[in-house]
Amino acid sequence: VVLVESGGGLVQPGESLTLSCVASGVGFGSYWMNWVRQAPGKELEWVAVINSAGMSTWYADSAEGRFTVSRDNARNTVYLRMNALPPDDPAVYSCAASRGPVPPTNSKNDYIAVGQGTQVTVSS
Repeated sequence: VVLVESGGGLVQPGESLTLSCVASGVGFGSYWMNWVRQAPGKELEWVAVINSAGMSTWYADSAEGRFTVSRDNARNTVYLRMNALPPDDPAVYSCAASRGPVPPTNSKNDYIAVGQGTQVTVSS
């Protein structure tokens, strides 16, 4: 599976942004889809996950209550809606496919596939 993200950009603190990730190849509907992020010089950070049917979601503490992950299996697409973004280091947000829940990890090797990512910068 090949994953391509879009929707990143420069936003001001407090604004919202929706990221998209389109998958090509077979099997999208069977994968759990994660969002991860990485800032320069920092480790990979898991952000959120949605199960294959789209019925259950889980979030990192930093994302809980502000981010929403969703998916459209008919369009092979997963989304990450981010509200009330705080000023933060620029980070590349990537989607990552897995066969189920992934234990806490900072390695891309723990996923079936990881996209190249889209940069998000929150700054005034």
